Amino acid sequence: MKDTSTLPVPTDLWPVADFFFKGMGNEVNLNDEDEVAMLFRSFMLLYLTTVALAIITFKLGFARKLPLMKTIVVYAFLVIGTFILTLILGLNLPLPESLLVAALILGIYRLRLHKERGGRQQNESS
Repeated sequence: MKDTSTLPVPTDLWPVADFFFKGMGNEVNLNDEDEVAMLFRSFMLLYLTTVALAIITFKLGFARKLPLMKTIVVYAFLVIGTFILTLILGLNLPLPESLLVAALILGIYRLRLHKERGGRQQNESS
């Protein structure tokens, strides 16, 4: 019979997940409250990081301002969807890393667009 009191923890994690799950070892003893709490804390930190980066990426990538109720609905689905993705794929795929790259690219695009519009307005006013 297979021992179900331990949960294996992958050792080949992506950098952000590896940072949060550092010190966990190869497996978690589910009978030890401290190890379970450390596992839960690590997952929640990974999840909150992913949610924060998803919100930043959404804000930078979505050009139009939405009404309040639509914004609340979008963020609710974003939080729920990010939880499901982090739960299923968080340790296997580079979710936070991908969102960070997307946020950086969109941030650079927005900055260049802002500078270009400012330069265009100065040329029109002079």
